[in-house]
Amino acid sequence: MQLTRIAQTVLLTLIAGHAGAATLESTRSEIAEQAQKLEPQLLETRRDLHAHPELGNTEKRTAELVAKQLEAMGLEVKTGVARTGVVAILKGALPGPTVALRADMDALPVKEVSNLPFASKAKGTYLDKEVDVMHACGHDAHTAILLSAAKILTGMRETLPGTVVFYFQPAEEGPSDFIPDGKNTWGAKMMVQEGVMKSPKPDAVFGLHVWAGIPAGQIAYRPGPTLASSDDLRIKILGKQTHAGRPWDGIDPITVGAQTLVGLQTVVSRRTDISSYPSVVSIGTINGGTRYNIIPESVDMTGTIRSYDYGIRQKLHADVRQTVEKIAESGGAKADVTIIEKYDPTINNPALTEKMLPTLKWAAKDDVVQGPLVGGAEDFSFFAKEAPGLFVFLGVTPRDQDMSKAAPNHNPGFFVDESALVVGVRTLASLATDYLYANAGVGK
Repeated sequence: MQLTRIAQTVLLTLIAGHAGAATLESTRSEIAEQAQKLEPQLLETRRDLHAHPELGNTEKRTAELVAKQLEAMGLEVKTGVARTGVVAILKGALPGPTVALRADMDALPVKEVSNLPFASKAKGTYLDKEVDVMHACGHDAHTAILLSAAKILTGMRETLPGTVVFYFQPAEEGPSDFIPDGKNTWGAKMMVQEGVMKSPKPDAVFGLHVWAGIPAGQIAYRPGPTLASSDDLRIKILGKQTHAGRPWDGIDPITVGAQTLVGLQTVVSRRTDISSYPSVVSIGTINGGTRYNIIPESVDMTGTIRSYDYGIRQKLHADVRQTVEKIAESGGAKADVTIIEKYDPTINNPALTEKMLPTLKWAAKDDVVQGPLVGGAEDFSFFAKEAPGLFVFLGVTPRDQDMSKAAPNHNPGFFVDESALVVGVRTLASLATDYLYANAGVGK
């Protein structure tokens, strides 16, 4: 047994060092061939999932479908991870490192407007209200893509040097039973907390996201910071209620709120170094008062704080608190500031990104571009904090359309050109195999 393990390690070292190009070529050829053969099943699965979307932490039907397909492949499958997630492990026959591939499964409280034969008519419960549900961010495509990649890689088990772990993650968009006090845990963070990245521990983790406004089949990537952090900002300004005709008898939280809104604009424009990365502090809601001639007791404001750097992020939090509290104090009011850290910035490991760029170019047939910073956030960031990560965008807008006019992700008109999905399968499968072969004989 020991001799066999040594012989395998020597063989893989020779493969990586002397015959790597041939092995890479044959492996990629098999991935491309199998991805094409699996395309009908890929589309069938995606359309099934699209017609039956489920909100965060309610993805029971989706998880059952995923687990059933993975079990049919003969993989080691664990369900109920982070409430409704699924994890599967593929152990290659040869020694090598471990890679993880991730797809998210949840949908959004959005009403679909398309006339597709598989358009969603689903309903769900979001914040205790019945809502329409749609895969308006393409997670149905992510799930179908990863299932196809898993099937391809499983078929290569006997020559696979290492281990591949498949994360089918719930609640990327957040739980549908969101708790106002902030005691919520998004899917990826909960999966990490439950130890999915400890046994086995991946040496690298990969993910992709379908994206509107990018030509179908094109891949966009970015080394380093790629998506922003996202933190909830909640402000309560406490004044003193009085008659609006006698404002001097009270403390007006509406006036203080208006000053706070203006003051917050200076946090980024005057107090934050944006020479490296931009930042955003935005207020989305202001609520206060019940009648035109009553100055209310309090005003509530909510918003978001976004950045791409951990140090800048913490400084923004401190500056926002100081600005709000001091403005309130100057008006005789009090301010209660709550900042809930939701998503970390998604940071692509620069070295890993550079090493895997040839893989992306092969998968997309050289149609690869370096994309801009994205103001949205992704909880893939929690996986990428535990292991070197690479997260890329797959274009799904038909090439004959004006990219600038494509309905964006999270829009009722969001549309996926399904011709791009096979590119996604090639991407995830080849990221796994290329990484494993490049590091053959290491680990396991």
